[in-house]
Amino acid sequence: MLTEKVRVIIVTDGDRCAQQVVENIAAELGLRCISASGGNPTPISGREIVELVKTVPHDPVLVMFDDRGRRDKGKGETAMEYVASHPDIEVLGAVAVASNTTGIAGVAADACVSGAGEVVNNAVDKYGQEKVNGSDKAIVNGDTVDVLNDVDVPVIIGVGDIGKMDKADDIRRGAPVTRKAIEEILKRSGVSNAGTT
Repeated sequence: MLTEKVRVIIVTDGDRCAQQVVENIAAELGLRCISASGGNPTPISGREIVELVKTVPHDPVLVMFDDRGRRDKGKGETAMEYVASHPDIEVLGAVAVASNTTGIAGVAADACVSGAGEVVNNAVDKYGQEKVNGSDKAIVNGDTVDVLNDVDVPVIIGVGDIGKMDKADDIRRGAPVTRKAIEEILKRSGVSNAGTT
Protein backbone atom coordinates (compact mmCIF):
# COMPACT_ATOMS: atom_id res chain seq x y z
CA MET A 1 0.00 0.00 0.00
CA LEU A 2 1.26 3.46 -0.85
CA THR A 3 1.96 5.92 1.94
CA GLU A 4 2.70 9.06 -0.07
CA LYS A 5 0.24 10.79 -2.36
CA VAL A 6 -1.12 8.41 -4.97
CA ARG A 7 -0.55 9.56 -8.55
CA VAL A 8 -3.73 9.44 -10.61
CA ILE A 9 -4.62 9.98 -14.27
CA ILE A 10 -8.23 11.02 -14.81
CA VAL A 11 -10.13 9.62 -17.80
CA THR A 12 -13.41 11.42 -18.54
CA ASP A 13 -15.23 8.41 -19.99
CA GLY A 14 -16.42 5.22 -18.37
CA ASP A 15 -18.84 3.33 -20.59
CA ARG A 16 -18.25 -0.37 -21.24
CA CYS A 17 -16.12 0.25 -24.33
CA ALA A 18 -13.97 2.87 -22.57
CA GLN A 19 -13.58 0.66 -19.52
CA GLN A 20 -12.22 -2.24 -21.57
CA VAL A 21 -9.76 0.09 -23.30
CA VAL A 22 -8.57 1.71 -20.06
CA GLU A 23 -8.14 -1.66 -18.33
CA ASN A 24 -6.13 -3.03 -21.27
CA ILE A 25 -3.87 0.01 -21.49
CA ALA A 26 -3.26 -0.07 -17.74
CA ALA A 27 -2.12 -3.70 -18.02
CA GLU A 28 0.08 -2.99 -21.05
CA LEU A 29 1.77 0.07 -19.54
CA GLY A 30 2.21 -1.34 -16.02
CA LEU A 31 -0.32 1.06 -14.52
CA ARG A 32 -3.19 0.30 -12.16
CA CYS A 33 -6.85 0.85 -13.00
CA ILE A 34 -9.84 1.30 -10.71
CA SER A 35 -12.31 -0.86 -12.64
CA ALA A 36 -15.09 -0.04 -10.15
CA SER A 37 -14.94 3.58 -11.37
CA GLY A 38 -16.11 2.41 -14.80
CA GLY A 39 -19.78 2.87 -15.58
CA ASN A 40 -22.16 5.16 -17.40
CA PRO A 41 -22.66 7.19 -15.27
CA THR A 42 -19.95 6.69 -12.62
CA PRO A 43 -21.45 4.16 -10.19
CA ILE A 44 -19.50 4.97 -7.02
CA SER A 45 -18.73 8.12 -5.06
CA GLY A 46 -15.51 10.10 -5.00
CA ARG A 47 -14.93 8.97 -1.43
CA GLU A 48 -15.21 5.31 -2.45
CA ILE A 49 -12.84 5.90 -5.38
CA VAL A 50 -10.22 7.46 -3.09
CA GLU A 51 -10.49 4.49 -0.72
CA LEU A 52 -9.91 2.10 -3.65
CA VAL A 53 -7.03 4.17 -5.05
CA LYS A 54 -5.29 4.01 -1.67
CA THR A 55 -5.27 0.19 -1.77
CA VAL A 56 -3.25 -0.19 -4.98
CA PRO A 57 0.22 -1.73 -4.66
CA HIS A 58 1.76 0.87 -6.98
CA ASP A 59 0.79 3.87 -9.05
CA PRO A 60 0.06 5.70 -11.40
CA VAL A 61 -3.62 4.77 -11.33
CA LEU A 62 -6.16 5.29 -14.13
CA VAL A 63 -9.56 6.39 -12.84
CA MET A 64 -12.67 6.78 -15.02
CA PHE A 65 -15.43 9.34 -14.60
CA ASP A 66 -18.63 9.56 -16.68
CA ASP A 67 -21.67 11.85 -16.63
CA ARG A 68 -23.66 9.94 -19.24
CA GLY A 69 -24.17 12.99 -21.41
CA ARG A 70 -25.49 15.33 -18.70
CA ARG A 71 -24.76 19.01 -19.21
CA ASP A 72 -24.91 19.87 -15.52
CA LYS A 73 -22.56 18.46 -12.91
CA GLY A 74 -23.50 14.78 -12.81
CA LYS A 75 -22.18 11.86 -10.79
CA GLY A 76 -18.94 11.64 -12.73
CA GLU A 77 -17.95 15.26 -12.33
CA THR A 78 -18.98 15.33 -8.66
CA ALA A 79 -16.79 12.28 -7.99
CA MET A 80 -13.93 13.73 -10.06
CA GLU A 81 -13.99 16.98 -8.12
CA TYR A 82 -13.74 15.07 -4.84
CA VAL A 83 -10.89 12.83 -6.02
CA ALA A 84 -8.89 15.61 -7.70
CA SER A 85 -9.15 17.84 -4.61
CA HIS A 86 -8.26 15.11 -2.10
CA PRO A 87 -5.06 15.75 -0.11
CA ASP A 88 -3.87 12.15 -0.60
CA ILE A 89 -4.15 12.29 -4.39
CA GLU A 90 -1.73 13.80 -6.89
CA VAL A 91 -3.36 14.26 -10.29
CA LEU A 92 -0.76 13.83 -13.04
CA GLY A 93 -3.17 14.71 -15.81
CA ALA A 94 -6.47 14.03 -17.50
CA VAL A 95 -7.61 12.46 -20.75
CA ALA A 96 -10.44 14.83 -21.75
CA VAL A 97 -12.92 12.95 -23.94
CA ALA A 98 -14.95 14.86 -26.52
CA SER A 99 -18.67 14.24 -26.99
CA ASN A 100 -21.63 15.82 -28.79
CA THR A 101 -22.97 17.40 -25.59
CA THR A 102 -24.01 21.03 -26.16
CA GLY A 103 -24.35 23.99 -23.81
CA ILE A 104 -21.13 23.34 -21.92
CA ALA A 105 -17.97 25.37 -21.40
CA GLY A 106 -15.46 22.70 -22.42
CA VAL A 107 -11.88 22.67 -21.20
CA ALA A 108 -8.64 23.96 -22.71
CA ALA A 109 -6.35 21.03 -23.47
CA ASP A 110 -2.56 21.25 -23.57
CA ALA A 111 -2.73 19.10 -26.71
CA CYS A 112 -4.98 16.53 -28.35
CA VAL A 113 -4.41 13.21 -30.03
CA SER A 114 -6.23 13.01 -33.36
CA GLY A 115 -7.87 9.91 -34.78
CA ALA A 116 -4.76 9.60 -36.96
CA GLY A 117 -2.71 9.17 -33.79
CA GLU A 118 -0.93 12.53 -34.05
CA VAL A 119 -0.38 14.91 -31.14
CA VAL A 120 -1.94 18.18 -32.34
CA ASN A 121 -2.53 21.67 -30.96
CA ASN A 122 -6.13 21.88 -32.22
CA ALA A 123 -9.16 20.47 -30.46
CA VAL A 124 -10.73 17.21 -31.64
CA ASP A 125 -14.34 16.11 -31.85
CA LYS A 126 -15.75 12.77 -30.69
CA TYR A 127 -14.60 11.17 -33.95
CA GLY A 128 -11.01 12.31 -33.40
CA GLN A 129 -11.23 14.87 -36.21
CA GLU A 130 -9.30 18.10 -35.67
CA LYS A 131 -11.40 21.22 -35.12
CA VAL A 132 -10.03 24.66 -35.86
CA ASN A 133 -12.10 27.05 -33.76
CA GLY A 134 -10.30 30.33 -34.36
CA SER A 135 -8.86 30.24 -30.85
CA ASP A 136 -5.27 29.60 -29.92
CA LYS A 137 -6.53 27.09 -27.34
CA ALA A 138 -7.74 23.58 -28.01
CA ILE A 139 -11.16 23.62 -26.32
CA VAL A 140 -12.43 20.07 -25.84
CA ASN A 141 -16.20 19.79 -25.40
CA GLY A 142 -17.39 16.75 -23.47
CA ASP A 143 -20.08 15.96 -20.94
CA THR A 144 -17.61 15.21 -18.14
CA VAL A 145 -14.86 17.79 -18.76
CA ASP A 146 -16.12 21.12 -17.39
CA VAL A 147 -15.11 20.37 -13.80
CA LEU A 148 -11.49 20.08 -14.97
CA ASN A 149 -11.59 23.89 -15.04
CA ASP A 150 -12.15 23.91 -11.27
CA VAL A 151 -9.45 21.50 -10.10
CA ASP A 152 -5.67 21.43 -10.40
CA VAL A 153 -4.78 19.24 -13.39
CA PRO A 154 -1.27 19.95 -14.72
CA VAL A 155 -1.67 18.18 -18.09
CA ILE A 156 -4.87 17.81 -20.12
CA ILE A 157 -4.80 15.78 -23.34
CA GLY A 158 -7.97 15.72 -25.48
CA VAL A 159 -9.19 12.71 -27.47
CA GLY A 160 -12.30 11.58 -29.31
CA ASP A 161 -14.66 8.89 -28.04
CA ILE A 162 -12.50 6.21 -26.39
CA GLY A 163 -12.45 2.88 -28.18
CA LYS A 164 -14.42 4.29 -31.11
CA MET A 165 -13.47 7.28 -33.35
CA ASP A 166 -14.65 5.48 -36.51
CA LYS A 167 -12.56 2.44 -35.48
CA ALA A 168 -9.34 4.51 -35.22
CA ASP A 169 -9.23 3.70 -31.48
CA ASP A 170 -10.65 0.18 -31.73
CA ILE A 171 -9.52 -2.07 -28.88
CA ARG A 172 -8.58 -4.73 -31.43
CA ARG A 173 -5.98 -2.28 -32.73
CA GLY A 174 -4.74 -1.63 -29.20
CA ALA A 175 -6.73 1.61 -28.81
CA PRO A 176 -3.71 3.58 -30.10
CA VAL A 177 -5.25 7.05 -29.67
CA THR A 178 -6.13 6.62 -25.99
CA ARG A 179 -2.84 4.85 -25.33
CA LYS A 180 -0.91 7.74 -26.89
CA ALA A 181 -2.85 10.27 -24.77
CA ILE A 182 -1.98 8.41 -21.57
CA GLU A 183 1.65 8.04 -22.65
CA GLU A 184 1.74 11.78 -23.40
CA ILE A 185 0.53 12.57 -19.88
CA LEU A 186 3.17 10.26 -18.39
CA LYS A 187 5.86 11.86 -20.55
CA ARG A 188 4.86 15.42 -19.72
CA SER A 189 4.66 14.50 -16.03
CA GLY A 190 8.18 13.08 -16.10
CA VAL A 191 6.90 9.63 -15.12
CA SER A 192 8.78 6.84 -16.80
CA ASN A 193 8.65 4.38 -13.92
CA ALA A 194 5.12 3.07 -14.35
CA GLY A 195 4.69 -0.19 -12.51
CA THR A 196 7.08 0.69 -9.69
CA THR A 197 6.51 2.32 -6.33
